[in-house]
Amino acid sequence: MQDWKCSVARWRTFTATATLLLALGCGLLAAPPARAQAAQPNPEVLVVTNMGSFVIELRPDRAPLTVANFLRYVRTGFYTDTLIHRVVANFVIQGGGHDATAPYALKPTGPPVDNESGNGLVNKRGTVGLARGPDPDSGTSQFYINLVDNPELDPLPTRWGYAVFGKVVQGMNVVEQIGLVPTGAFGPFKSEAPLTPVVIKSITVVTPNASGATPAATTPTPAASGTAAPAAAPKTNGSVAPGASSTSPAAGTTGSPATTPPDAGADGTPSKTQTKPTGTPPPKS
Repeated sequence: MQDWKCSVARWRTFTATATLLLALGCGLLAAPPARAQAAQPNPEVLVVTNMGSFVIELRPDRAPLTVANFLRYVRTGFYTDTLIHRVVANFVIQGGGHDATAPYALKPTGPPVDNESGNGLVNKRGTVGLARGPDPDSGTSQFYINLVDNPELDPLPTRWGYAVFGKVVQGMNVVEQIGLVPTGAFGPFKSEAPLTPVVIKSITVVTPNASGATPAATTPTPAASGTAAPAAAPKTNGSVAPGASSTSPAAGTTGSPATTPPDAGADGTPSKTQTKPTGTPPPKS
């Protein structure tokens, strides 16, 4: 009898030990709790012009195709020595397509990008959008910066809008000074071109530091000689209601933008000139 009781005790001790070891083993094999990953800051680019520099924060979370397209041009040095070729006071400045030396020709670009104007970002002062032609999906390299709030460039259920993909976060005073330069006919541009060329010397990617700070934008300097380029019109995407027209209405028609969007013909000529608020053409490319 005593031997039987000892055997039972030993068996209970063995099973308890085995259960403990199994529990410990499962704990060791279990995946550790996932660590919360720190949110990555949005990419930023430093735009250096002959009138000063400014920083643009890009929004790949809202406009992934447009931002990737823009960064491809930035990283290949495409924007070096190009023009801010269109300036419309109290509306937009536009550039990124024309060489800064005579004859100020349009530079060859890559394929156009799909319109992302329905991404929730709107054309407020300081925001940056993609210029395009009448085809909503025709934007390439040209971009524009809103000098004021321009809701007429946002999408509506009846038409495409212009895709916002970033915002000036430093140096908006430089952008505003560019928006005040005298304009008119210059080189191949019939109107709205800076009479003293405003040149984009470079655009480079800058990485915000741990505190979120980026290299300070420089203060404005007197405009140097450069060139001006034709305009380009922004576009929109998924915001258009199913079955709605995918083309922007002509300026001056019901429901059309109060100002003509940034745009430029394939021949490099600027779009039809109108003045805000009577109907300035939106950006085109």
